[in-house]
Amino acid sequence: MKAEGRRILHMEFGQPSTGAPAAAIAAAHSVLDTDAMGYWESPPLKARIAQHYRETCGVEVAPRRIAITCGASPALVLALAAAFNPGDRIALARPGYVAYRNTLRALNLEPVEIACGEAERFQLTAAALEALDPAPAGVILASPANPTGTIIAEAELRAIADVARKRGTRIISDEIYHGLTYGPKIHSILEFEPTAYVVNSFSKYFSMAGWRLGWLVSPEDAAARTGAYIGNLFLTAPSLAQHAGLAAMDSRDELGGHVGVYTANRALMLDALPRLGLERIAPPDGAFYIYADISRFTEDSLAFCMKLLEETGVATAPGVDFDPVDGHRFMRFSFALSTDEIREALARLEPWFTAQVRR
Repeated sequence: MKAEGRRILHMEFGQPSTGAPAAAIAAAHSVLDTDAMGYWESPPLKARIAQHYRETCGVEVAPRRIAITCGASPALVLALAAAFNPGDRIALARPGYVAYRNTLRALNLEPVEIACGEAERFQLTAAALEALDPAPAGVILASPANPTGTIIAEAELRAIADVARKRGTRIISDEIYHGLTYGPKIHSILEFEPTAYVVNSFSKYFSMAGWRLGWLVSPEDAAARTGAYIGNLFLTAPSLAQHAGLAAMDSRDELGGHVGVYTANRALMLDALPRLGLERIAPPDGAFYIYADISRFTEDSLAFCMKLLEETGVATAPGVDFDPVDGHRFMRFSFALSTDEIREALARLEPWFTAQVRR
């Protein structure tokens, strides 16, 4: 459609519309002029990530526990491959990021999806984890979550850690949306369970999706095993990205400006959604998503989103991507665009939704 000359507004993408911080780009230019580069895992970057946990969470993480990866996806593969054996059962929330279940299956692990609806704020709970029989070998947490943006509250996160410890369930915490919150305080699982694996990335808060840079924090007793896996599976993350990422970590003022834009966009969306007939949404505590119930319009979210795209030029994500059971009645909007683009999208969406037949 874009090739035909139509202006498409990308509310389906789970990535910032902004680029890397200015200091990161400057660092990359400097390195390109002075360093031939090669296979490398940056000691300064690992030390800076350790400092980040000390400053933001009050948690001490030895740099040797940190593996630098080509984004969060390899970090997830590393954690799953290093921590579990084929056939192990891994619990996760439904709805959830589609790659969780697909990566589990690719590694011959069994996804155990726990339905999480409005009553649970679309998040996994300690009670749901404790009710699984037998206890799963692992559990994947995401807070803030994709597609909902919901956050697990401190007390619930602590309770999940307690249940997992008691039942011998290893935690993998996806924390790639940390830094993108709109009120509730965010906590790392490392505050409550030091033996958890933590996945993080420069793609979201740091606005560096195209640089393919992330990290994995492993438990102390698993760091060497993780290092062996990364050396064989992936070698190293791009050296250029690691230099840029180090500079990005001290670009908080610029990155805070991005969060300010997301905050304004979120407010515009929350004001407009009732006029679209979308009153039932997951609480968007963080990330840059709104997950909306569209059952008054359709029972086929994929067809609905396709029709919306064809008739308005606004691309969105159908709920079936995130929930193969109940996602047919949900859709996800990303508000990681410019504020002008959000206004333009809403100007297209409001008359279109008004014209749709309600069931």
